[in-house]
Amino acid sequence: MLQKLFKSYNFNLSEDTLKKFKDFLVMFKEKNDQINLSSLRDDESIIEKHFIDSLMLTKFIQLSWKIADIWTWWGFPLIPLAIYNNIQEKDPEINLEWQITENQFYWIDSVAKKLKAIDEFTLQLWLKNVETIHSRSEDLWQDKEYRESFDFVLSRATAYFPTLLEYAIPLLKVWWIFIAYKMDNENELIEWDVALIKLKSEIVYIKKYELWWQKRSLVFIRKNEKTPKEYPRNSQIIARKMI
Repeated sequence: MLQKLFKSYNFNLSEDTLKKFKDFLVMFKEKNDQINLSSLRDDESIIEKHFIDSLMLTKFIQLSWKIADIWTWWGFPLIPLAIYNNIQEKDPEINLEWQITENQFYWIDSVAKKLKAIDEFTLQLWLKNVETIHSRSEDLWQDKEYRESFDFVLSRATAYFPTLLEYAIPLLKVWWIFIAYKMDNENELIEWDVALIKLKSEIVYIKKYELWWQKRSLVFIRKNEKTPKEYPRNSQIIARKMI
């Protein structure tokens, strides 16, 4: 079933990669029974809604260099992406905007329980291209080691988009890309303009796809200038007043 579902979305993965995903499926289900990581319990739903959805990004871009996932949601999308990139799967028929070969993935979250689970997954899967960072946003985002140091930032979080932008953009280097996994909602796009202007960024394109009969989008946002020092604001201020 694993191979069949991947092929239904035109992912022709090697035996090594499929083996990694099979192992991850077993680990994820075991951990899910212990600490309730996800409401999805059956194999088909986990494979399609978590594994395949995470990998849809590879249809449009090959990630590399220094990549951050914020508010990781139990390892998605970055564990599937790290598996995919670790074995360097490539489809010659896909015309990617970037062709890059080296990568290092960082999971950033303030919830230690999440990061502990991810550390266990990556250790058992022998993923050497992964590192977790446990920090509150107001601490990490002002740290010179991390602020404006990432080539790509990803998020599959369900947060209101201007809030997500305020946390993501300060981590990016100038001219690099934040990619948000979103439900396809054009009305929400209208509400981003003010945040994009204040954060010196712009939407460069939106890639749409369907999964599990749902319309979804990958929103690619480029950072055009250095982020003003006042962003991101304190999390309590962000909660009270949108950018």
